[in-house]
Amino acid sequence: MALKTTLTTGRRDRAGVGGFTLIELILVMMLLCTALGAVAPSLRGFFLSRHVHDAAAQMAALAQYARAQAAAEGRAYRLNYDAQAATYWLTAQEGASFAALGTEFGRVFALPEGVAFDVAAVEGAEHMDFSPVGAVTGGRIRLTSRQGERLELSSPSLSESFRVRAAEEGGR
Repeated sequence: MALKTTLTTGRRDRAGVGGFTLIELILVMMLLCTALGAVAPSLRGFFLSRHVHDAAAQMAALAQYARAQAAAEGRAYRLNYDAQAATYWLTAQEGASFAALGTEFGRVFALPEGVAFDVAAVEGAEHMDFSPVGAVTGGRIRLTSRQGERLELSSPSLSESFRVRAAEEGGR
């Protein structure tokens, strides 16, 4: 009968309601913090290694864009890079020279902190050219993270797309 009265009147007996004490909540928080403290170093390494993957994917996307735009517009595009400053950007042919695009794709991209790259391009040039007929000057860009993870962005031939793959040790 007491249960029926509680349901019909909407009132509850506070003495019978369960809950957590402050001590229990503090204990749970301490356990969570300890578990997070144990896992955090491995998560940090995971997120730092993602920087080199993200940078490689961004460079590959920029190279694909340059190839597509060169074919669509009938003019050469160039992927420029500065290994010392760890930056890269696109330019397009304007007459006899190459000029900035004036779009988001033409801005200077910087590699994330802790990621470096070296480039083996044709004849030591500081750029890779994408022609309107779909060809690209050969070359390879190798990205290296602070943890030593190495990825390579390369085009296997003059007519194939750029690909990202794990770089071989000691290979050029």
